[in-house]
Amino acid sequence: MKNPVRIAAYLAMFIAGMWGGNLLIKQLSNNSEGNQVAQAMVHRPAPEFTLPDINGVVRNSHEWDGKVLILNFWATWCPPCVKETPTFVDLQEQYAAAGVQFVGIAIDKKDAVLEFMDTYGVDYPMLIGEDDAINISKDYGNRYGALPYTVVINRQGQIHFVQRGEMTREMAEKNIKQLL
Repeated sequence: MKNPVRIAAYLAMFIAGMWGGNLLIKQLSNNSEGNQVAQAMVHRPAPEFTLPDINGVVRNSHEWDGKVLILNFWATWCPPCVKETPTFVDLQEQYAAAGVQFVGIAIDKKDAVLEFMDTYGVDYPMLIGEDDAINISKDYGNRYGALPYTVVINRQGQIHFVQRGEMTREMAEKNIKQLL
């Protein structure tokens, strides 16, 4: 006769595996749902917001009306955010004269953001929002608070493209060139 303790252990592992698999499937479907919510924002007017910049000056999103605006919700502790930043710095410099404006929206502490900006040479406007920035990102379709989260807005103030997760140089340039 087989060992009842061993059978119980195998049964417990099987049940735990099934439970974990169901959680994974649920998470993946939530991510798909999150992508659908984000993509549903495309062609809609960009929501208005105000946040302080790194110097404490309150900035309004309408300040950049008429420009191709790239809003990047990010944090210093987010590896994909850190990875995409040098690309955004380069693209800001390359396309600024054509009316393209990157704006960082940090979900982070001011001191950490200042140090990060200095290290990476970030010279585009940087807004600080912590909880307020999370709520604004949700207004832009970021239902689950993914970081990074980037929104490209056309000159007419409509959302053109939304990216949950890292935005590559190719993605960014393709969208910028479509709007020039």
